[in-house]
Amino acid sequence: MKKLFLSLGYLFLFCNLVAQSGVQYEMVVALDGSGDYTSIQAAIDATKAFPDKRIKIYLKNGIYREKVRVPSWNTRLSLVGEDTEKTIISWNDHFKKIDRGRNSTFYTSTLLVEADDFYAENLTIENTAGPVGQAVALHVEGNRCVFINCRILGNQDTLYTSGENSKQYFKNCTIEGTTDFIFGSATAVFDQCTIVSLKDSYITAASTDKGKEFGLVFMNCKLQAAKGVTKVYLGRPWRPYAKTVFLNCEMGEHIVPEGWKTWSNTEDLKTSFYAEYANSGPGAASAKRVAWSEQLSSSEAGAYTIGNILGNWIENINTKEK
Repeated sequence: MKKLFLSLGYLFLFCNLVAQSGVQYEMVVALDGSGDYTSIQAAIDATKAFPDKRIKIYLKNGIYREKVRVPSWNTRLSLVGEDTEKTIISWNDHFKKIDRGRNSTFYTSTLLVEADDFYAENLTIENTAGPVGQAVALHVEGNRCVFINCRILGNQDTLYTSGENSKQYFKNCTIEGTTDFIFGSATAVFDQCTIVSLKDSYITAASTDKGKEFGLVFMNCKLQAAKGVTKVYLGRPWRPYAKTVFLNCEMGEHIVPEGWKTWSNTEDLKTSFYAEYANSGPGAASAKRVAWSEQLSSSEAGAYTIGNILGNWIENINTKEK
């Protein structure tokens, strides 16, 4: 009997090792069939749940017309495109099309990231529904998520940075939209990004949770606008403890002199935090900014480092980890 149990144990161990050895840590997706898969979602669905090391999915150039979800169990996943402008994930859901009641916005995303430790590079993520209301291109709920050299394109509600404990990093990205096109409760840093307003409206709508030190933070970004756009606010508070800060950003003349705007509940201004530091350009003039916003001192601005905002994990984002 003892030998039987030992034999069964060895068999179980052998089967487990075989299963582990069958894990594919690198995959290629190509529309022309030259890769492992022709669909991004099919590749994601084939990955191991909670892998012991990062799984990399390389996307060849093409327009991938699909609605993509990275579930919470697909941690440590990378999507790396061949060329930012030519590797495109595209879908066109919007509030009225979804038609699931007052929360329909949250079902509209082209790419939904629920998993922690997600990494994306050289991608365009777009919602092509047009100016028809809320239509999310990218919805991120996972923690420690990184986007490098990506274009995130849409109109209203383009980028939803969500998650009560989520920290996200966007570097060298282009984000464009109309109303509240960068919104949510996550702690998110936008580093050297280009922010493009497509109409007169609001750039941000933070809903930072109570007690969080940081909300939406823009560093060394360029704020630009489409032709004919002349009246854009930096943001407005979606929830009572909203926090948004712009530091060392170049602001075009489309940014209104008052800078910020209230939402429907003026009581939120007592607990929200809107601030700027050392911005430049015609839209950065601070003389006429609303009284409830702040201009940070150099010592206050010193707290706004990437490591201090996001934590030590960001220092491990290197070529090997990708």
